[in-house]
Amino acid sequence: MRAAPVKQSLHYTLVITIYRIFAITVLYLVLAGILAYAFVMGFYAVSSSWAAPVILSSSDEKALAFREQLVTSQQTIEDLKVDSQKLQTGLDEMKKHRSALLALEPQLEQAITRERTHNRATGPELATLDRQKQADNAKTQKVLARLKEVESNINKDLAAGLITKGDAATQLSALNQAQSAYTDSKIAEVLLTDSILDKTTTGTNSLDVLEKQAELRSEVAQLDIAINVADKQLYEESRQIERLRQAIATAKLSPYYLNASGQKMLYFAFVPYDNQASAVAGGPVYDCYLNMVLCRKVGTVKQIFTGEQEAVHPIFKTQIRGFLIQMSLDHADSAKSKTVFLDRKPMLF
Repeated sequence: MRAAPVKQSLHYTLVITIYRIFAITVLYLVLAGILAYAFVMGFYAVSSSWAAPVILSSSDEKALAFREQLVTSQQTIEDLKVDSQKLQTGLDEMKKHRSALLALEPQLEQAITRERTHNRATGPELATLDRQKQADNAKTQKVLARLKEVESNINKDLAAGLITKGDAATQLSALNQAQSAYTDSKIAEVLLTDSILDKTTTGTNSLDVLEKQAELRSEVAQLDIAINVADKQLYEESRQIERLRQAIATAKLSPYYLNASGQKMLYFAFVPYDNQASAVAGGPVYDCYLNMVLCRKVGTVKQIFTGEQEAVHPIFKTQIRGFLIQMSLDHADSAKSKTVFLDRKPMLF
């Protein structure tokens, strides 16, 4: 009867012992977990060499927007180059036209001067000749009045049979020629009057020449305005092309440009500003087990991008600021690690 209580006591003691061992084990495990967590928190709080790998896809929203802006900028440059070429061609043509007009104006001015000089010289002479012509016509008119009496006598002599018809026709023809010569002389006098008017006054022909000269100067002035506007427009378009080229050159320093350019697989990492000193081009990149121990070199830092980026801390899950670097990795799987380390191993192993 005493064996049963003893056996029960042994079972109770074994259970208590196992429970205590389990409790102590759990307690130490929890304590170890707390210490490990605290160690990890402390390690990443003081570590200045860690970086977080970043996977950039060409289908990401930023990459697509960047590619669209890049294509738009390049197309704008091409459009501006075509427009500038057309503008330059038109500008050259306007300058040639202007040069031709300017070369024509001195010739026109010289022609006007020569004509005015000639008119001043010949105008008075023509006026004198006109007065002489009028005097001659007056004398001729008196002579023609007497010729009418001669014509009447010829007709009388012909009727009386004193002269033949042939003689009468010859004499009458001479009288008609004299009358015709007088008429021509009157016409010449009228034409001479017109010539004097042209030589001594500003007539319509002179006004036409002056109008053409004014039109020539006006066209040159309009060309000057058009050339000035075209020069300014060409200058602004050249500046716009240069600004776009500089923007593209700056964009090429962005990781999104490399990602959008369709190159082979590229590897990037986010570096917080606190760890900036560890990011050195050509420096080693280490990947570690458990994010801090048993590290191995997996590549080098290929390029550093200066543009600011924002990311979430891989351990603390807080928002942090920093920049991106491009890595050249010998082991592609390291790009999937939570963190990598730059320049040196975080620990001695």
